[in-house]
Amino acid sequence: MNGPKVLSLGEALVDVVWHDGKSEEHVGGSLLNVGCGLARLGHDTTVGTWFGRDPRGGQITEWARAAGAQLHEGSDGAERTSVAYATLDAAGSASYDFDLTWQLPAMGDLDAVNHLHTGSIAATLEPGGTQLLQTVKAVRDHATVSYDPNVRPALMHSPQTVMQRIEELISLSDLVKASEEDVEWLYAGKPLQAVMRRWRTMGPAMVVVTRGPWGAWAALGSDSDMLVVDQMNVEVADTVGAGDSFMAGLISGLLDAGLLGGVQGRDRFRQARWADVQEALHRAVATSGLTVRRPGSYTPDRAEVAAMLADPPAFDD
Repeated sequence: MNGPKVLSLGEALVDVVWHDGKSEEHVGGSLLNVGCGLARLGHDTTVGTWFGRDPRGGQITEWARAAGAQLHEGSDGAERTSVAYATLDAAGSASYDFDLTWQLPAMGDLDAVNHLHTGSIAATLEPGGTQLLQTVKAVRDHATVSYDPNVRPALMHSPQTVMQRIEELISLSDLVKASEEDVEWLYAGKPLQAVMRRWRTMGPAMVVVTRGPWGAWAALGSDSDMLVVDQMNVEVADTVGAGDSFMAGLISGLLDAGLLGGVQGRDRFRQARWADVQEALHRAVATSGLTVRRPGSYTPDRAEVAAMLADPPAFDD
């Protein structure tokens, strides 16, 4: 693969999904999902993560290999592979409980990394959270950074517990994506647009908040207006991995536009206008739409995304 080298840094695990009294197992974890999603879209991606040398860890290794993603050396050093128990409601939305441990493998030469993506549980669960923050700071002078808080209340306990870490990572990032549920949990009662404006002033060139079937809102640091991004009208199997797929599509589009990946990409991103990011936002919507059509954290490839964009289903009003 050519192009910028991407490091997706964070948790990989197995989702045990319960629905209608039955369970299925799917490989998952937010940062593994994004890393594999980027690899499927043709980007040179390594996943730095933490899982065991057990049958579930073998599933993770095979999943990454099938997607074309590399696993950072030492990522299989955990005593056991972590598990997320997801329960689906009637609408296919998931709530989670966890059995996991998290730390970083020993990170090798980071000079070759052009873009780092991180977030979720890995940013706040110790000891890996502090190691992750140190790694972000280590690459910040030569690589762009994207971040998704991907709030998990069962592990993060309270907004006050994690707010300092989350806002520090926002201030170090060029791109921030969150869900409306994330924002509501972190800043209960505060208007969504007000939080987006707060984040935008902290440093990111772009802030995007997804709103499920109502699409997303996007804010650019170079423009005072916000953009409403419509969601495609697709039949939903479940929403597992939908936000991660959106993030992978968004990063992919911005990498292709030369707005992420190295210091020059950062400089261009900070001057970007809406026309410069429109294709990336469309790609994010398409990848997410393709993911929710299938159970589990399915990751579409570039050909599937191109076909979706060439003949899209109707957009929701």
